[in-house]
Amino acid sequence: MAESIDLNRVSFIVMREMRSPIIALIVVYAISILVMVSIPGPVIEGKTHNMSIFHALYFMTYTATTTGFGEIPYEFNNAQRFWAMACLYVSVITWFYAIGSIVRLFQNPFFVRALEERQFTKAVKRISGPFFIVCGFGDTGSLLARGLSDHGFPAVIIDDNEERIKTLKLRDYRVAMSGFCADASVPKHLLEAGVQHPNCKAVVAITNCEETNLKIAALARLLNPGIGIIAMSKVEVFEETLATLGGEVHVVDPFKTFAKVLGSALKHPEYTGLSQWLAKEPGATLNKFCAPPMGHWIICGYGRMGHEVNRVLTLHGIDTTVIDPHEATGSESPAQYIVGRTTAKTLVKARVDQAVGILAGTDDDGHNLGILLNARNLNPGLFSLVRQNRHENRLAFAAANIDLIMQPTMVTSRRILFLLIAPLLKPFFAYLVADEPDRQQELLAVIQRLNDKIGVRQPHLQTIFINENSSHAALKYLADGNSLRLGHLIRHPDDLTKQLPIVVLIIKSGDTLIPLPSDDYQLKSGDQLLLCGTQSAVRLLNATLNNEYTLAFVQSGQILPRGYVMHWFARRQIFTVQN
Repeated sequence: MAESIDLNRVSFIVMREMRSPIIALIVVYAISILVMVSIPGPVIEGKTHNMSIFHALYFMTYTATTTGFGEIPYEFNNAQRFWAMACLYVSVITWFYAIGSIVRLFQNPFFVRALEERQFTKAVKRISGPFFIVCGFGDTGSLLARGLSDHGFPAVIIDDNEERIKTLKLRDYRVAMSGFCADASVPKHLLEAGVQHPNCKAVVAITNCEETNLKIAALARLLNPGIGIIAMSKVEVFEETLATLGGEVHVVDPFKTFAKVLGSALKHPEYTGLSQWLAKEPGATLNKFCAPPMGHWIICGYGRMGHEVNRVLTLHGIDTTVIDPHEATGSESPAQYIVGRTTAKTLVKARVDQAVGILAGTDDDGHNLGILLNARNLNPGLFSLVRQNRHENRLAFAAANIDLIMQPTMVTSRRILFLLIAPLLKPFFAYLVADEPDRQQELLAVIQRLNDKIGVRQPHLQTIFINENSSHAALKYLADGNSLRLGHLIRHPDDLTKQLPIVVLIIKSGDTLIPLPSDDYQLKSGDQLLLCGTQSAVRLLNATLNNEYTLAFVQSGQILPRGYVMHWFARRQIFTVQN
């Protein structure tokens, strides 16, 4: 529907701009040919040879290009030559007028916009696999697009900033990323982006405007009731509204998300290292993790981040002092609150000499780095937690040797990426950090297992479905009455004594979640597996799940016959053995 509308718009603009030049060309050619045919031709052997319509059209065609192939079919007389000169000048001038109109047409912003819109719609229709719609291409959208590309998922990107869409075309993504400059809160543009496309799995609303994100989410739910929705929101009222849209809706608040990570790190320091390693954070390893200390903390800046961090620290029994230029308001005002800017004087008043950690959590990167330098001069051993607001300041923050950096755009994009490519990661993490006996030992065992299997190589998360689309050979294998063992499935096809560098983190079978399943687990149709491994190992596993011969080999060690001759030979051997 959208494509036909765009085609009509393009056709209308072309006809409107080119109507006069086309009419002028038709009139000039018609008169020129008519007169050329009417002029008496040369007399040869007593007979007058007039020019035919075809010869007149042929002569006008090459004359208009100023090429000139001579006088046809006979030499012209003077009357014909005079008319030919007149036609040459008039037709050239008319063509200049037509070419100028074509140039103006391609400079017409409405025509260019209509062409881009049509090309965008056609590009979306050509997407054959699952894809996501990302509304907003700022720092968060850019990081999310890069993560989706690294995992092989295409995205359709809409942003109202033309410069951002232009930069999209210059990125070296592994998969196609279609972009269009438009307001994503307009229903027409969501339809053009493929919100009703059967392969569209989710709409991600991450613009800088909370109201726009809410509107996009509501429109997406109305246009496609079954689509997944992920929206970024930092305002409680909008979060409550988003939660009532129905269906699969995820609200991502970077400050609440980070506060949960910080709370888990206080109880399970190894958890932070694991999550950073899975997110492929630069420099993250399984053997290095952040361990926030217990004791007195100073919180500089009491905005959304300050509120959330203070709540988590207080919940864990940690003493805090807040420094902020504004008066404390609300029922959650901390007991120790200093009004003023963060300076050496206010830091001393906040007992910086007795503190074990400091949070620089304002919305200004320069101010946060200044707070850090002041605090370190007074207490060099402080654990530093600093908020980085802009991604382009990463070099300065990297040089500051900060213990833990909170970048809202990074936290948001990482959280959304995990929701899109690994939705089972959330219950897996919840299982690991649950307040249960021996859960700490289980967390350490998982880290050790990942270290043994993958080590220093880049981890690759993937969700695998045992269904017809993703694992048709496995589904056929199960339908034939065979059992599909998890431990055998991840064996290396070239050496059955070894397993692929893959760890299955959790399996969802129906409504049942099975964290860290054993090798003896029997896979069933409809199972959903979240696994972590190297990229090459995951590709091998996908190939095994879709190749009946490789699958049978890793499961039973038997090589199935291939082709008609080998099948005939196998049946004959069986018949001979039975006799």
